Amino acid sequence: MADDTEDEEHKALLDVPLEVTAVLGTANMKVSQLLKMGRGAVVQLERSVGEDIEIKANGNLIARGEVVVVEDHLAITMTKIYKTNIGR
Repeated sequence: MADDTEDEEHKALLDVPLEVTAVLGTANMKVSQLLKMGRGAVVQLERSVGEDIEIKANGNLIARGEVVVVEDHLAITMTKIYKTNIGR
C-alpha cells in the first residue's frame, strides 16, 4: 500500500509547472555601457565556444548541455544531469 501512495504522489508532481532556462553565458557591465549599446552591439559572454551551457529549473542548476539545431529551431542536448541541487 505504501508503494501505491508514493506512486500517486509522484503522479501529482508530473503536472507541476517549471520554468526551464538554458543559460548561454553571463556578462557583467555597467548601466552606462548598456545604455551606449545599439542595434548590432555584441556582448561578450563569460563562456567559451564549445563549453557546456547551464540548464536551470526554477533557477536551480539541474543539468549541463549543448546547443543543437532541430528543424530550424534551437534546442538543447543534455550532456550531464545532476541528481541533487549543486547550488550554482
